[in-house]
Amino acid sequence: MKPFKKPLLLMLLVIILRLSHESLAATDKKKEEDQKSTYIVHVAKSEMPETFSHHSAWYESSLKSVSDSAEMLYLYDNAIHGFSTRLTAEEARTLETQSGILAVFPETRFELHTTRTPEFLGLDKNADMFPESTSGGEVIIGLLDTGVWPESKSFDDTGLGPIPSSWKGQCETGTNFTTSNCNKKLIGARYFANGYQAATGPIDESKESKSPRDDDGHGTHTASTAAGSVVAGASLFGYASGTARGMANHARIAAYKVCWLGGCFSSDILAAIDKAIEDNVNVLSLSLGGGMSDYYRDSIAIGAFAAMEKGILVSCSAGNAGPSSFSLSNIAPWITTVGAGTLDRDFPAYVSLGNGKNYSGVSLYKGNALPDSPLPLIYAGNASNATGGSLCTAGTLTPEKVAGKIVLCDRGVNARVQKGAVVKAAGGLGMVLANTAANGEELVADAHLLPATAVGEKAGDAIKSYLFSDSQPTVKILFEGTKVGIQPSPVVAAFSSRGPNGITPQILKPDLIAPGVNILAGWSKAVGPTGLTVDNRRVDFNIISGTSMSCPHVSGLAALIKAAHPNWSPAVIRSALMTTAYTAYKNGDKLQDSATGKPSTPFDHGAGHVDPVSALNPGLVYDLAVDDYLGFLCAINYTDAEINSVARRKYQCDASKQYSVNDLNYPSFAVVFQSGGGSTVVKHKRTLTNVGAAGTYSVSATSDNPSIQISVEPKVLSFKENENKSYTVTFTTSASTSQSQNGFGSLAWSDGKHVVGSPISFSWGT
Repeated sequence: MKPFKKPLLLMLLVIILRLSHESLAATDKKKEEDQKSTYIVHVAKSEMPETFSHHSAWYESSLKSVSDSAEMLYLYDNAIHGFSTRLTAEEARTLETQSGILAVFPETRFELHTTRTPEFLGLDKNADMFPESTSGGEVIIGLLDTGVWPESKSFDDTGLGPIPSSWKGQCETGTNFTTSNCNKKLIGARYFANGYQAATGPIDESKESKSPRDDDGHGTHTASTAAGSVVAGASLFGYASGTARGMANHARIAAYKVCWLGGCFSSDILAAIDKAIEDNVNVLSLSLGGGMSDYYRDSIAIGAFAAMEKGILVSCSAGNAGPSSFSLSNIAPWITTVGAGTLDRDFPAYVSLGNGKNYSGVSLYKGNALPDSPLPLIYAGNASNATGGSLCTAGTLTPEKVAGKIVLCDRGVNARVQKGAVVKAAGGLGMVLANTAANGEELVADAHLLPATAVGEKAGDAIKSYLFSDSQPTVKILFEGTKVGIQPSPVVAAFSSRGPNGITPQILKPDLIAPGVNILAGWSKAVGPTGLTVDNRRVDFNIISGTSMSCPHVSGLAALIKAAHPNWSPAVIRSALMTTAYTAYKNGDKLQDSATGKPSTPFDHGAGHVDPVSALNPGLVYDLAVDDYLGFLCAINYTDAEINSVARRKYQCDASKQYSVNDLNYPSFAVVFQSGGGSTVVKHKRTLTNVGAAGTYSVSATSDNPSIQISVEPKVLSFKENENKSYTVTFTTSASTSQSQNGFGSLAWSDGKHVVGSPISFSWGT
């Protein structure tokens, strides 16, 4: 064999070295990318050096100075001034030290907070009080969610006039979505995935549409709840049958898809708010959220501030972390925070035991019926060798033990409908789902994949007692369909997140509650009603629960009020909804909390349950302007940079002025006394604006703690049309007052026709 020539050997060596270098470089690059996270960069736009002709060039230069490879995911102009990008932690720290950079915050991942309501809210009997389609059709509701299923009958545009001339948005195309999917009802649809893809990798278009199309169902449900068109004959498997319609059925819908299979990322949410402001929506609805963080770190709060400044009301879900205290999301004072209550409609499914005792439950199951004769009953904990087997988590049930039986599963951890799928996969014929202490007596109906019903904690304990004491326990499940007129209603949902406000205890949250349990609304044909991959059923409408459902109710009602009163500010609309909300049933009893079975408090229901008919004519309102909110930020001692991050401009608190959180003109009162003994006096100042006829109002105030005194000056206010009048409330407590628990009260102004109510909470701080 002839030896290789030297040049050929050298060439091969060079190639090997080059490939090795490229491989190492690729490995290093991958390591670097793996170390990167998405950051949102807040910039003081006013400090742009004169050497740059446009702020985008300045942003790009700042970014390149810390990273050659980093690219902007989004450039923000409206929601904030700044951009989002992928950086290492060290690069982020370096960028934050640069001139003009206010803050660099890591991205936050948020989660979704998951047609009888028009009648329940009195809209059917009072339709003549609301604007005709001409004015109602000028209002645009933007929904940040999982997108939209445009073929839903809820988005039929029959009878709607031309698209409002104020609309500046678009109908974006993408996977399974074209411009023809929009119409005069669904006037806009956009999607935002840069942040999601940066964090999780490219979208798998075989699993979800890279477009505004809704493959989840949640976005279609919230959009149709807020502003769906009238659809006769709507139901889920015959349950809740009737005419479905959104709260503002003449309003236009703009869908902004920000939530994907991997969650909802703050860089995408900010970009959507940025565009929604530019598109000229009138109301923004966000049925999503996360944990609490300071307002200047919270992307939703910051984006909502910019929207509020443009006259856009922002309605957000309070969260589904109840009944724990301090469990709220979306608590900035410029956001309308919505909790959830029940309707007077139920879907009973009874448990009949072999000992002759019956227990009521709820279910939306529609399928093959169980045998008329009783079936054997087994507790999941006794049919599993796994820790936590009683919860019926995947793979924990022993098929030989559950085959041919009905299984009792405990609620908790995994999805309720998934438990039924686990029972079915193991050969079980049915399921009884029993609440534990965490959920108490609250019942949420589900479209189970097998015959199943959910029962409260007390019934669950009684069924277990029978099951453990009888050697051959048996059970039957009886499905009763739909029943209306259930009382008492509404009650606060146990899952609805509760106060106090964990950031600013002097601002009472939630603001109010609205229907959020067993709500019928439009659904996506890409997924079954349970959302499980094994669920091959397809429906036009679905019944689901959550503050995700209560939020679009308020968004739609706000749109109705906006149509009737185009010049009202977001704060005035919220005030009208809050001060006319009710906290008692017609018989005088207080609203109940399903978590405790006792009367609910302002930490549970805020100002009360929404009453849209009364909100149209509230008499007096509490208004707030941008400067009021800036003063609030001064009162909570935010730095200039922190205020700039929220307000997107230079703002310096007046050193000679004494700012007080207690003076924010909010429609509720959260009184925080100093702990440590001795008498304490707290003063709150408010200003009322008359939006009705001239009249004289008198005040009344109550407290559930007799040792807390409330005095109001003046006690009588006489108003001309559109006149403003101020008053001061003094709250006094003595050293003997118990500081171990919160207290509550109320304050109301009345002229004999209107009652302008405000809830009060009392707590003690350091």
